Amino acid sequence: MTDSSPQGLLRPLLYPDSVAIVGASDDPNKTTGRPQRFLSRAGFSGATYFVNPSRKTVQGEKAWPSLGSLPRVPDHVFIMTGPEAAIAAVRECATLGVSVATVLSSGFAEDGAAGRERQERLRAAAAAGGVRVIGPSSLGVVNPGAGVLLTGNAAFGEPDTPCGGVFVASQSGSVIGALVSRARGRGVGFAGLVSTGGEADLSLGAICETVLDDPHVTSYALFLESLRHSADLASFARAADQAGKPVAVYKLGRSDEAAALAVSHTGAMAGEDAEADAFFRACGFARVSQFEGLVEAPALLERIPAGSHARDPRIGVVTTTGGGAALVVEQLALRGMTVAAPSENLVTRMHAAGAPIPHSLIADLGLAGARRDIVTDALRLMQDSGEFDLVVFVIGSSARLNPELAVQAVADHGRHTVPVVAFAVPEAPEAAMLLNSSGVPTFRTPESCADVIAATFGRRPCHLGLGPAPVPPGPTEVVDEHAAAELIGRRAIATPPSTVLDLADLDGPIELPFDFPVVVKALSDQLPHKTEAGGVVLGVEDAGAVRVAAKQIAAAVAAHNPDIALDRVLVQQMATGGVAETLVGYRVSQDVGPIVVLSTGGVMAEIFADSSVRLAPVTLDTAHEMIRDVKGLAAARGYRGTTPGDLDALARTIVGMSELAIYEPDVHEAEVNPLLVHPQGGGVVALDALVRRTAGAHGGKPATAPSARGTT
Repeated sequence: MTDSSPQGLLRPLLYPDSVAIVGASDDPNKTTGRPQRFLSRAGFSGATYFVNPSRKTVQGEKAWPSLGSLPRVPDHVFIMTGPEAAIAAVRECATLGVSVATVLSSGFAEDGAAGRERQERLRAAAAAGGVRVIGPSSLGVVNPGAGVLLTGNAAFGEPDTPCGGVFVASQSGSVIGALVSRARGRGVGFAGLVSTGGEADLSLGAICETVLDDPHVTSYALFLESLRHSADLASFARAADQAGKPVAVYKLGRSDEAAALAVSHTGAMAGEDAEADAFFRACGFARVSQFEGLVEAPALLERIPAGSHARDPRIGVVTTTGGGAALVVEQLALRGMTVAAPSENLVTRMHAAGAPIPHSLIADLGLAGARRDIVTDALRLMQDSGEFDLVVFVIGSSARLNPELAVQAVADHGRHTVPVVAFAVPEAPEAAMLLNSSGVPTFRTPESCADVIAATFGRRPCHLGLGPAPVPPGPTEVVDEHAAAELIGRRAIATPPSTVLDLADLDGPIELPFDFPVVVKALSDQLPHKTEAGGVVLGVEDAGAVRVAAKQIAAAVAAHNPDIALDRVLVQQMATGGVAETLVGYRVSQDVGPIVVLSTGGVMAEIFADSSVRLAPVTLDTAHEMIRDVKGLAAARGYRGTTPGDLDALARTIVGMSELAIYEPDVHEAEVNPLLVHPQGGGVVALDALVRRTAGAHGGKPATAPSARGTT
């Protein structure tokens, strides 16, 4: 029986002793003919078999009629046939005891209902014998160090695929070839590349965890189209963090489809991309926004451990070209990164050492920076000064014309405890090769340079909590505001004093257990957004005005939607004196599980898109970090002398809302908007609340459930 454990899969996946290609073509220029040529050129030393029942030879090699006719059971089978023949081949793999089958064939889940049915049959065929499947629609598996090029990707037609420590896993087949072509000749190499395709069996996360114990793998570069199988990604993230192997990720799919399904502002703001950001942050992954940066990031991630520096790292810039340095400084600033100017003392010492620089934000060596001795002295002084956490060297034309000068001097400083990275203004592949091979991460564009630096310093160690949780099953219902306030009150979230009035009782006496002025609101589980229906009247001063407001609301709601039978209103004491209004929301995502959202509040919240999202539950430290993330809350933080708000109370509210993930498992989404933040020490109060939960659910877990709340 095959060993399908991660340890058992590593060898047949990346280091097979024998491989078979099903559907091998006699034409070496066809996709199905390329793997034979690639394996031969790469020097694969294991046994290779070519299966094609319609031929006796394939490209001069013996062709076998079936897998069952081979003289031995291959470790890894690459299947390049139509979908039905692929299912049959996987079934044969299962019968024979093959360990891994990679399926290039398409026509499965991406092909409608019929394709999904075929994919289920493919999965069942594999499960019958324990063979693990990569794909379908996988462009293959590559391990250049072992000569394993089981791929039809034309980019691997060039000889000498660069070897190194980066393991690439991509949900897009063409990307593995694109990254290799971009890295070629630049000193970046690979320990393996896998196109995961449709992930009918082995997911991207599971494959990455499988190769974690490979000593040749030192870092990861992931290209994602979606967050399917996020539980496997979370498992890999924990293991990678434990192993000290950093992960860079680039994700497509900034879709708002998920937001369209939500009833709250939270759903609109915590769309797919915001959820992905929160998930990657919790995983400890470094997310890059520049495709170029995906292959460039691992080198810097390996130098700077997650969370090893302060939130605001000290970045020094030294250059031989002021204009080129300005490109990098601008891109860093756009990402919120601050460049640290050399101190007066450092400027004086550099002058004394023969490396004069002006009193400026950057250390501009000018034309003298083309000399190796001057660059050597300048870098030595900057790295030894204790003033910088990272030094960026921007090199001008000498990078291309005379790399033995300034470039060599930078390369000599690649192993210093203060890392140096380089950006060459001209296209300079020879310089990039020298620098990367000397431990100096090198960037092709100022955008990718700044992008990778920001992603690296923004990374924190993996801190996944509960992990991805399934969306609660069954139909859902929106509860009215009174019931929603009761539910969030169980999480110690304060609401104003309120009472419920029946519209049928308006002609009788109205006695409120709190003082005027009040707010009168429509109370219905069919009105998640009351303002849009004219269902809110503010500043009501007496009982008579309550009657008028209630009748006005009833008429407005009837005009807005005649199908809503409004029979009650909520009367709530007016809350005043706040310094800020915020939105605090919670939602269970289909992809990543429970999330919590903080934003500026009010009816326009989602328009400004100024929000912070994390996986739930969160600690108080993380809640305060979210508060710092939201630019619109600067005034509440005491910006330029404004009265600071009670941010501790706001943080406790964020934590309380996030703990719905623990105590209220039937809640799909909840939102407080607005949450009024009083001055420091005055607390916060939820002025409106919305909850959508599993239909028929009536309460949460007992208060003795374990809490994930952290300490400040």
